[in-house]
Parts: sequence; C-alpha cells; structure tokens
Amino acid sequence: MSFHTVEKIGGTSMSNYVAVRDNVILKPVHNDSLYNRIFVVSAYGGITDMLLEHKKTGQAGVYGLFASGLNDESWKTSLAELKQKIFDINATFYKKKENLDKANDFILERLDDTERCLADLQRLCQHGHFALDIHLETVREMLASIGEAHSAWNMTQLLQRDGINAKFVDLTGWKTDQHISLDERIAQAFEKIDLETELPIVTGYAHSHDGLMSTFDRGYSEMSFSRVAVLTKANEAIIHKEFHLSSADPRLVGEDNAVPIGRTNYDVADQLANLGMEAIHPKAAKGLRRDEIPLRVRNTFEPEHAGTLITGDYVSSTPCVEIIAGCKGVYAFELFDQDMAGNIDRYDSEILATIKRFRAHIISKDINANTITHYLSANLKTIKRIRNALEERFVDAEINQQKVAIVSAIGSDMKIPGILAKTVSALAKANISVLAMHQSMRQVDMQFIINEADYDDAIKSLHSVLVEIHDHGRAICLAS
Repeated sequence: MSFHTVEKIGGTSMSNYVAVRDNVILKPVHNDSLYNRIFVVSAYGGITDMLLEHKKTGQAGVYGLFASGLNDESWKTSLAELKQKIFDINATFYKKKENLDKANDFILERLDDTERCLADLQRLCQHGHFALDIHLETVREMLASIGEAHSAWNMTQLLQRDGINAKFVDLTGWKTDQHISLDERIAQAFEKIDLETELPIVTGYAHSHDGLMSTFDRGYSEMSFSRVAVLTKANEAIIHKEFHLSSADPRLVGEDNAVPIGRTNYDVADQLANLGMEAIHPKAAKGLRRDEIPLRVRNTFEPEHAGTLITGDYVSSTPCVEIIAGCKGVYAFELFDQDMAGNIDRYDSEILATIKRFRAHIISKDINANTITHYLSANLKTIKRIRNALEERFVDAEINQQKVAIVSAIGSDMKIPGILAKTVSALAKANISVLAMHQSMRQVDMQFIINEADYDDAIKSLHSVLVEIHDHGRAICLAS
C-alpha cells in the first residue's frame, strides 16, 4: 500500500464543517493529493453526552435514564430532545430541502429503531424472568454508535457535494447478523476501497463481538482509529483537535504563556491520559507504538502549525519539563490498619479488587507500613460504595477520604538535579501546601497532591518556574 495517513477528527472540530474542509481535507499534511488518507470521525460535540451521559458532570443522557429504572420513561423525552438536536445540526449543513430531508431520513431510521428496541426491552424486563442489567452493555454500544454514524454520513455527503470522492465506511454493524472481531470488521470494510481515488470517512464507533465500550468506554473512537492505522499499515496517524497539545491549559496560564509541544513520546502521552487529558487512550497508543507509527496531534484551526509529533523513541535533547497538567475532583482514599504491617500484599490486592469492581479509576497511590492511599477519579456515590465494601471486609481498619487535586510536571527526560526541590519551593512560595508527592525512577513525571482550592494557582506557579523561564519560541522542540 502506498504512503497514507489515518486521521481522526474530534467532535468539536466536526461541528465546524467549513473549518475541517478548508484546514484539514484540502490541506494534506504530507502530500499534494487529497487522497491516500483515511478519516475516522467522532460524533458532533455534545451528541455522545446526550446519548450516554455528560462526560464531565455525569448528567444522565438517554442511556443513563434508561438504565436507572424499568418503570421510568424519561429516556423517551431525552431521546426526543436528542432527535431535535440532531435535526438542528443537520439544518446548519444543508440548505436544499431535498438534501436536508435525506440527511434526516438517514439518522431518523436509526433513532426510530433504537426507540423501538429500548421500548421492547423495557417491557420484556418488567417480567421477572428477564434482568435489565445483563443487556445494558449492549444498549450502551447501540446508543454510542448513533453519534458517529450521523457525523460520518454527513461528512461524506458534504464532501461529495463539494467535489471530493468521499466514501462512507460504516463500522457500527447496524442491523448486522455478524458478531466478528474489531480487526475483522475493519479488514472487511477496507477490502474494496481504493485509497488512491477514494477518501474513506469512517465511523469512530466500531462494533465487535467483545464490545469496545466495555474496555474503552468513551475512548472507543481512539481504539477504532488506532486499529485502522495499524491494519492498513499507515505511515502516520494524525489527530485533529480544537487546540494544541500545549505546555499547560492556556485558559489557566494565559495564551501568551502556553507553548505548543512540538515533539514528545508515547510515555508522556500515557501520563497525560492517566490524568484524564485527551491525548490518546494508552491501549490505543500501544498498537501505534508497537508498529512504530508516529502520532501527530494538530490544531484544526491553526493548519499552518505542524502540531505535536509523538513517537516511541523521542527524548528531549536536554532534560526539561514539557507539560504542566493535572486534574481536580480526585478522592484521596486512605485505609489504615495496624495489622497491615507485614501483610501489605493481601490488603493491597483486596483493595484493588474492590476498586476495580466499582470501576473507579486509579490515578496514583501511596503505601507505607500500615497505610495504603489510592487517589481515585470517581464520583462520591462510587467512593461510598467502595468504602462500605471495605469497612465490611476490614472491620478494624480506619478509612478516610478527602477531595484533593493532582498537579504534575511531565517530560520525556526530567533528570534535572534539584528539580524536585525547586518545584516544592515554587509551591511553597505560592503558599500551597503539598499533601503528598511522587517522583518515579523513570523520571518522566512528578505528581503533587494538593488541596483542590489551590489547583489553578499550582498550575500557574509550576508553569512559571519550570516552563516560562525558558524561551521556547513557537514550540518546545518543533515538529518536522
């Protein structure tokens, strides 16, 4: 197969078709041809939140409402609101009535099918012999697929209207009678596609017999993107976002102070993903890393900038901090037990199993002779369930929880003498108390646990001391 790229377009970017067409489709990164590229697209901004639940607030969408009770039909109201939102989006793209009707008919068929399926399942599970819980993962998969089918179909139609030979590649398995693996579905879809003359627009959701949602949840489109790149033997994978991968959040440190990251490695990308930042899911990055496929992150709205090139072997030419990042809303979950001394392995394995059972995400952890503290990304309801389960298991243990924030300094090589002391000093000067800290021997990140109220000031302070003092210019190591 000739030189080609596989490119993913994020939801916020997808909502601005003209910008995507002019800045991405019509401006190839590596060649003058519009083709020899594959585009994997996300749902329009906000649509997956309405289908499932809001990613940040947890507010229930259609799925959340349907899963919450057998006798509650509020999910139908939510589905009607979603339908109107989708029609409103379509109306922004199509001015001719026949084109708008065609677009609405395409997605309406799936929405109506979905409503019938959910209503039938709800009625069935009101019978004592059928349990709703065992069907919820399938429901979640079905709902998730609608967003990407909508955006990919529209993108294909709009590009065809604008004279580009785009081809809709539907990996959602809608109404399929084949339950095959993700790799098989991708391979079948690309069997008859000519990349020299066709521009595939691929759904970010892909149906497989294992189910992407159960493993990757909202990161499913990144896995589809990664597997398409690996299986088609792409020369480069590219993610188009509405922002640069920068040295810190420009909204916190100021746009003039934040610097785009020109080069970094997959190790750094893993640290960012662990903190909840949207670089790429670690399991999606694994395939790219293993097959030595570089990943480039670009800003849709600044097409002249080369973006951030992520490779497996990159190490900065001189040790430095590349990114200051972090997350709020973290719970420090501490279990102390005098009997733990000498038995840490038993306590740790049981605590981990409980956290896994309730699907909380572990960001970091501390261990000493008689105390284990996990820093968890989860809502309070989940934390209480974990606590109740562990109080039953360890009746003599003292369990405490506290809401905190984590700030982290990250770089491909941070073997800088005195950097830890310098960083702690910067936080102290900003009158920020450090509750705990971590620096691994791998020397790619330092984590500081602080009070949540100090998060913004901590990011600004560390960025000022570790990044802004250097004159990085347009990027920290420009990408080629």
